[in-house]
Amino acid sequence: MNIMNKRETQLILNELGIIPNKRLGQNFLIDKTIVKKIISESQISEGEVVLEIGPGLGMLTEELLKFSKKVYAYEIDFKLFQYLKEKFSQIENLEIFNEDILKANFPPQIDIIVSNIPYSITGPIFEKVFYNEKPPRGTLVIENSIAERIFIQNKYKTFSRITVSFNAFMIPVKKYNISRFKFFPVPRIDLSLIIVKPREDINPFLLSDKNRSFFLRFVAGIMPYKNKNIVNAIYLFLKNENVINFPKPKILQYLKNKNLNNEKVTKFKVDELVIISELIFELIYETL
Repeated sequence: MNIMNKRETQLILNELGIIPNKRLGQNFLIDKTIVKKIISESQISEGEVVLEIGPGLGMLTEELLKFSKKVYAYEIDFKLFQYLKEKFSQIENLEIFNEDILKANFPPQIDIIVSNIPYSITGPIFEKVFYNEKPPRGTLVIENSIAERIFIQNKYKTFSRITVSFNAFMIPVKKYNISRFKFFPVPRIDLSLIIVKPREDINPFLLSDKNRSFFLRFVAGIMPYKNKNIVNAIYLFLKNENVINFPKPKILQYLKNKNLNNEKVTKFKVDELVIISELIFELIYETL
């Protein structure tokens, strides 16, 4: 395993004329034990296709190629893209793209995403990769505070938009704390390695683009009011959506008719919030 240390990483970046870009989340992995841990936890089989976002200098890429059928790597930095193309010029089971992952149309048959993803766009990456009918598995290095929200449900301090949206599509499996000093430059945030897998029972309501878009808007719309009762949160969501024909008593009666109590938002489980989003979707479109 040819993993660069901090000094070697600095030298290559200097040769390439690259100053790590915080906006792009350019924190380069420099510890081989973390790479081994990522590979081990990924449990990649030789017939699987891997997606890597932000391969950087290709330290993780090099190991992924040894265990998989194919790796698709997306690198937004053109200088790093050129470096990777040259470094892996003799490798046949790798395709490297100089694209923004959020705008890319990557191949549909991805079995697993394995990445140290740019921390500033974790939420949009999750939506792009996981929030669909057949999401892949994932082994990811992400910001620890986001990992905690994903793994801990129904706790007020950590219960959030990403808690609900992520767990509607994926199952958190394992979480490990990782020292930020294993990266160069050292990020200012604490990090975690998470292992996740797709749910086998994704609610059918979430399988169409229109419904899924509404669900994500609904979750984003009620979470600022998570300390309020669900009727108040729904009322404020509808008001912000410019849907003005639903006073609180009407919403309350509608939920009662569906055997749902007017509890605080944080009292509801993820699957219950998916059901409520579907009910509100139906309520809106029945009256249009």
